[in-house]
Amino acid sequence: MKPLLIAISGGSGSGKTTVANKIIELLKGSKNAVLIHLDDYYKDLSNMPKKDRGKVNFDHPDSLDWPLLREHMCSLSDGKAVKIPTYSFKDHTRMKAGKAAKPAKIMIFEGIFALCDEECNRHFGLRIFVDTDGDIRFIRRMQRDIKERGRTPESVISQWVNTVKPMHEQFIEPSKKYAHIILPEHERGVSIELIKEGIKGLVK
Repeated sequence: MKPLLIAISGGSGSGKTTVANKIIELLKGSKNAVLIHLDDYYKDLSNMPKKDRGKVNFDHPDSLDWPLLREHMCSLSDGKAVKIPTYSFKDHTRMKAGKAAKPAKIMIFEGIFALCDEECNRHFGLRIFVDTDGDIRFIRRMQRDIKERGRTPESVISQWVNTVKPMHEQFIEPSKKYAHIILPEHERGVSIELIKEGIKGLVK
C-alpha cells in the first residue's frame, strides 16, 4: 500500500509545524508518520556572491527546487528512501550533510508553498491550510527569525513588508482553495483530533 501524502500549508508563522507535530504525536509518533519541511528544498545559492543572496525573494514559489521535491515525493510514494537537503538560512546554501527519509504510512509535507504546485497537489491525499491572523503570524515570524536564524528586527520587518506580505497575498492565500481542510486558529484543538481520525480512515 502506498503511503498517504499530506500537505500542510499556511502563511509564514501560521503554526504549520506545530500542527504537523501534533498530528504525528496523535498518530503515535514517527514510526507511523514522517515530517518533511519544504524549507529544506530552497534552491542552493552557493554559486551566488554572499552579499547578493539576501536579495533573493524567498517568499516566491520560484525560490524552491520543485524538480527535486517532486522527485522525492515520487520516490517516497514508491517506497524508496531519499536524502533530503539541509538548508542553511544564515548562508542561503545547502549544507553538506543531508537527512535520510524513509517511507512511512504517512508522509507530511509542511511549508508555505505546500499547495502552490499543481503536480504536487495531485500526490497529496489530504491537503490542509492553517489559517492564522496576519498580526499573529508577524509576531511569530519576528521571534523565530531573531532567535533561530540570527536576523535583526529591522531585517525581519523589511522582509515582511517588501516580500512576505505581498507574496502571501499573491500566492499563499489563493492556494487555500486547494485545501480539503481549512484549520482556523480558534478551532485548532478539536479540528486536529478530527483530522487524526480522518487520517486513520485513509490509511486502513
